[in-house]
Amino acid sequence: QVQLVESGGGSVQAGGSLRLSCAVSGDTYSPNCMAWFRQAPGKGREGVAAANTGGITTYYADSVKGRFTISQDNAKNTFYLQMNSLKPDDTAMYYCAARRWMACGGIWDRESEFNHWGQGTQVTVSS
Repeated sequence: QVQLVESGGGSVQAGGSLRLSCAVSGDTYSPNCMAWFRQAPGKGREGVAAANTGGITTYYADSVKGRFTISQDNAKNTFYLQMNSLKPDDTAMYYCAARRWMACGGIWDRESEFNHWGQGTQVTVSS
């Protein structure tokens, strides 16, 4: 049974930073694509960032480019989302997601293409 467990959410003032973690476990599972999504109240879930295994190729939503960084620690089976210069618009529930059947590619931000999800961690940015 593959499990993804997020941590690291919280409340921060605008301009601050947070680092989210996603621990992946279960039967030597090795995803090809790992991603972060977020969902703000009253809005749909949107892709924030993704990376292929090895982290050589990364993808970011335009709204977070230059502020967020996705990374991974293969030894710990954990991937991260470093979020800097946070804005109130970044307030949302953040979810990590993973899939093995395909690398990220052009569909990295389609939630329907991911079959493993974490439970979510809340990020609140105050002005």
